[in-house]
Amino acid sequence: MAVHITPGYAGEIPVAWKGQPGYKPIILLIVATLFTLFTILPEPQGLLDLVSKERPPGYALGRDCTSIVDTVNQKLRPKAFKAYQNEKKGIVHAEVAKEHAAHEPKPLLTAQQVAFLAKVMVLILLTAATLWGSEALPLGATDLMVGVLLYIFCILPINEISKAYMKDAVFFIFGILAVAVGVGKTGLDKRIGLLLLSRIKSAKGFAFLFFPMLAMSAAFLSEHALVALLVPVLMGVYKTTCKMYGVEKDRALALFLVLGMCFAANHGGPGSPAAGGRNAIMVGYLMEHGASIPFLQWMKYGMPFVPVMACCIGAYMLLFLRPKFKVKHVNPSEVVKAEAAKLGKIRGREAMMLVILVCLVAAWITLGEHAGLGGPTLYAVVAMFLCRIVKWEDVQSGVAFDVVGLYAAACAMGVGLKFTGGALWLANTFVEKLPDFLSKGDSLALGISLLTGTMTNFMSDGATVAALGPIVLPMADLAGVHPWKVGLACAFSSSFANFLVVGTPNNAIAFGMCVDPETGERLMEVTDFMKYGLGVTVMAWIVLWFWGIFGYWQFLSWPAIY
Repeated sequence: MAVHITPGYAGEIPVAWKGQPGYKPIILLIVATLFTLFTILPEPQGLLDLVSKERPPGYALGRDCTSIVDTVNQKLRPKAFKAYQNEKKGIVHAEVAKEHAAHEPKPLLTAQQVAFLAKVMVLILLTAATLWGSEALPLGATDLMVGVLLYIFCILPINEISKAYMKDAVFFIFGILAVAVGVGKTGLDKRIGLLLLSRIKSAKGFAFLFFPMLAMSAAFLSEHALVALLVPVLMGVYKTTCKMYGVEKDRALALFLVLGMCFAANHGGPGSPAAGGRNAIMVGYLMEHGASIPFLQWMKYGMPFVPVMACCIGAYMLLFLRPKFKVKHVNPSEVVKAEAAKLGKIRGREAMMLVILVCLVAAWITLGEHAGLGGPTLYAVVAMFLCRIVKWEDVQSGVAFDVVGLYAAACAMGVGLKFTGGALWLANTFVEKLPDFLSKGDSLALGISLLTGTMTNFMSDGATVAALGPIVLPMADLAGVHPWKVGLACAFSSSFANFLVVGTPNNAIAFGMCVDPETGERLMEVTDFMKYGLGVTVMAWIVLWFWGIFGYWQFLSWPAIY
C-alpha cells in the first residue's frame, strides 16, 4: 500500500514549522508569548516609584518638568501638559480656555501608564536582541519591527520615531559601507594594505603587533573610521591567502582577521579622553562633580590597559580560531606586496578615490564634533558618484542595508529607553542587586564596570555613560572611593560592547563588510559576536579588574580633589 505524504509535511514536522535562518516560527511563538505575558503583568513597584520621583539622577528632564512622568507628558500630551502647567501657575487665558473647549486635549498620562511604556520599551529591547541573535526573522524584518512596536505602543510620536532611526551614526554606517565599495572597486584597498600590513608576517604578528597598534591608534582616532577603512583591506588579505593555498573558503581566517581587529578597536577607548563621546561625557560629569581630570592624567590611568587588552584579544583569537584555519600560513606582507605589484602606478579613478578618502579622513579629524561622522561620509559618497567611481547599482549590491537598518533600530531603542526611563530603571535595578562586597571600597568600581559593560551592549556607549554617570559618581562619595576610580571604570567599560552586533557601530560595520570580495557571500554571522565576543567581554572585565583596578592603579597617585 502506498504511503501518502501530505504536502507541506517533512516526515512528522510541518514544513511551515521547520526552523531555518530568517524564519524560525517556534522561536517567534515563544518570543511573542513571553512579550504578551510580560506586557499584561503589572508594572514593578520600583519602576512606578522611579517615574514619579522628583528630579531622578541620571535622567534628562524636560523644561519645567520635575519627574519622568512630566517629561513624557510634555512630549506625548503637549496640550494637556501646557494646560496643567498654566493651571498650576494660575494662568488661564481666554483664548486658551476657548481652544480647550473646542478641542479637548487628551488627558495626561498617569504614573502607571508611563511605567507601562518604560516596561514595554525594555521588552522591545529584549525581544529585538533575541530575534537578532537567533535570526528567527530576517535582520531587516526585525529592524522594521522595532519601529512598528514603538508606533503601536505610542512610545514616541511618529516624527520622533523617524528621527530616532536617522542618527548620525546610521548615516555614517551607510556612507562608510558605500565608500568601501568605491575603495574595493578601484583597488585602492590593496595599496592601503601594502602600507599597513607590509611588516606583518604571521597570524602571531596580527595578534601581538597589529592589534595592539590598532587599539592604541583608536585611543586618539575614530575607531569606527579605522574599522571601516581596514575591513576591505583585511578581506583582500583573506581572499588572496585562500587562493595561495587553494582554499575556496576559510571562515575561521575571516573571523580571526575581522573580529580580532574589531575587538581591538573597541578596546582602544580607555586610552584617552579623545577616544569618543562617552569619554567626553564622563569628563563633563567629573567636572560637575568637582573632580576634573586632566587629559594626561586620564591617559596615565587608561593607556596601560589598552595594549595589554589588545594582546589578550590576540591570544584569545589565536587560541580559538587558529586551529580551525584551512590555510597553512598567513603572511600578509607577501600577499599584499604581490598583489600591489600587479597594480602599477596609481591613476584615473583610483587616484580620485584616494583624494576623496584623504579628504574624508581629514574631515573626520577636523570637523568631527561640528559635522559628526555621518555628514562628511555622505559628502564622500556623493563625490564618488560625481567622479563616476561607482554606480547606484554598485551601492545597492555592495551595501548591507539590513545592517544599516539594524543599527538604526538600535538607535531608536536607545532613544525610547532613555525617554521612558527604562534605561535608568535597568541601571538602578542592577545597582540595587549588587552584593555588599561590590558596593564598598575599590570593589565598587568592579560592580560599576559589570553594570556598564552589560548595558553598553544594548544601547550606545554614550547613552550608557550619560545614564549611569550621575548615578555612580555619588555612590563613590558614599563608599569612600575616589570618584576618578568609579568614573573611569564606568567610561572604560562602555568600550566593552562585544557580544551584540548592535553594541557599537564597529560591530555593525565589521558584520556588514565581512563578505567574500568575489562571491559576495557573508562570512560572519550574528551569533559569532555572541560566541566570541562574550568571552572577550569577560576577559576585558578580568583585565580591567586585576591589571587595572587592583593592579597598576594601586601604585598610582590619586590626588585629593576636595
